[in-house]
Amino acid sequence: MNKWITEKEFIGKLKDGMSFFIGGFMACGTAERLIDFVLESGVKDLTVICNDAGYPGAGTARLIEQNRVKKLIASHIGLNPEAGRRMSNGELEVELVPQGTLAERIRAHGYGLGGVLTPTGVNTIVEANKKTITINEKKYLIEEPLGADIALIKAHKSDKLGNLVFRKTERNFNPVMATAAKNVFVWVDEVVEELDPEIIVTPHVFSHYLLTGGAK
Repeated sequence: MNKWITEKEFIGKLKDGMSFFIGGFMACGTAERLIDFVLESGVKDLTVICNDAGYPGAGTARLIEQNRVKKLIASHIGLNPEAGRRMSNGELEVELVPQGTLAERIRAHGYGLGGVLTPTGVNTIVEANKKTITINEKKYLIEEPLGADIALIKAHKSDKLGNLVFRKTERNFNPVMATAAKNVFVWVDEVVEELDPEIIVTPHVFSHYLLTGGAK
């Protein structure tokens, strides 16, 4: 199977109402070119799951600014005033999840687990409407797995099979999200003939579709 696709082919796989993982941290390590294509496609009413709401003109903020996002699941939105305004006005549904809990919920889905137990958020607003369990006299929240229709992943290097290497902030959320989406789309900066197996972070079985601006 040839995983390498064009921008047009990528856009053809998008639909209104889909759920998206978007990797990175504060828009660093985020697949901005794939966000360009999502905006070009015109799809809307998206559920976006990511670390944060980006900041004006970057990352997830670009989708929010263009009215493409119906619901945002993230650990914080503090660098994006527009996200805060829309949340306060009821224009954007926002579910705030502690950062470590967010990562573990995604990992749980990717690893086929039924959920995770965490003390984070016990006896706070985070606990509302969630199941709890007590083990050895300590109370935990039961956090359910979190998956998505599509993951937008940014990678530093890929071989032709789609084995991936990440650089610096690209390691934030991109690798774990690649395990937990039905379809994983990867923007690759550099394509090489082969990679040292010892440095591969995400095996090719998790990268379904690959795009790059250079020769494949």
